[in-house]
Amino acid sequence: MSMTDELTLDVQALRAEFPVLGRKVHGGKALVYFDNAATTQTPKAVLDTWVDYFERYNANIHRGLHRLADEATQAYEHSRDTVREFVNAEDVREIIFTRGTTEAINLVAQSWGRSQLVEGDEILISRLEHHSNIVPWQMLAQEKGLTIRIIPVDERGELDMAAYRALFTPRTRLVCVAHVSNALGTVNPVSEMARIAHEHDARILVDGAQAVAHTRVDVQALDADFYAFSGHKLYGPTGVGVLYGRFSLLEAMPPWQGGGEMIKTVSLEEGTRFAEPPHRFEAGTPAIAEVIALERAIRWVTNLHFELLEDWEQRLLKHATERMKGIDGMRIIGEAPHKAAVISFVVDGAHSQDIGLLVDQFGVAIRTGHHCAQPLMHHYGLDATCRASFAAYNTLEEVDYFVDALQRVVTMVRD
Repeated sequence: MSMTDELTLDVQALRAEFPVLGRKVHGGKALVYFDNAATTQTPKAVLDTWVDYFERYNANIHRGLHRLADEATQAYEHSRDTVREFVNAEDVREIIFTRGTTEAINLVAQSWGRSQLVEGDEILISRLEHHSNIVPWQMLAQEKGLTIRIIPVDERGELDMAAYRALFTPRTRLVCVAHVSNALGTVNPVSEMARIAHEHDARILVDGAQAVAHTRVDVQALDADFYAFSGHKLYGPTGVGVLYGRFSLLEAMPPWQGGGEMIKTVSLEEGTRFAEPPHRFEAGTPAIAEVIALERAIRWVTNLHFELLEDWEQRLLKHATERMKGIDGMRIIGEAPHKAAVISFVVDGAHSQDIGLLVDQFGVAIRTGHHCAQPLMHHYGLDATCRASFAAYNTLEEVDYFVDALQRVVTMVRD
């Protein structure tokens, strides 16, 4: 008997943990929140943890000897160990706290990339990437004379793995790829991509922002060299994220930012000696409350059991896909066989922004635009799509309400 046979996900009980889901908008309509790929909502347990820090032990960490400083430091470092366990890192020193996925990727670019890459080296980047896994590498490439080569994507939204293998040359040093596409929901074969990269003595950086809230992540099984994610897409707070890095790489990397906390000693005459990872990469006072709240969010989502969570989100995705395909003129963009709970779509003869604004009048929150994935949009000949993305607290009834509202909106824009 599988775990999903023994346990069930009580979605209604789950929803009661999210105060915002009880809101009424636009004249008393129930809020239907389908913008989870941008930011998930936050359960009361996480909110309480954040407030508890400020009410009981608000103090700076690592530097004080008093009781509050000690409690804050212990809670902060306990969060680091929880993250280590969450992604199955080998060593707690491989976990660096950042402001989010974007800062984590920039840290790798400015520290590892700046120190390890030289003119003529090549970086492989998939066409599915979020701008945060493109722009830092473009900036570095322009500065250092690097070459960026593009891993193509097919019409279903899958990476062309044959083309990926063919892109490697003796100058390939790094692969940058999303675990899950934020714009399409495509789940990329990261472990296979890592194996191929390592066969060519290249490193791989994985943007895990869209993966960690939806599937169990094991950085050792994936064989990722770097893995980045954000708290606010994991039922946690904004302003905090994580960079996992293989310790042998972190140990050889120079600091990115200088200041307090990341030093061993500072001398005006003899210079500065830097701390070991991870503190070398955490200059200044960090987002202490957010890191502690992130630990609570991780425990919350882990307690749901990922097998149940994935099964429920796939039910939502399947039901929404089947019903939406019944809308005349509606076209889903990206139908890879292995997808997370994201549906990107366009409506013939209607601008995505108009669709989003009108659906919002029914109380349904979706995302419209290029989703910080303009190269991917251009691949499909589009400037923008609408995107509905689901989370553990969404229901089949909400999906039905959304599709009915969407049908009415499509009729409205055509009349």
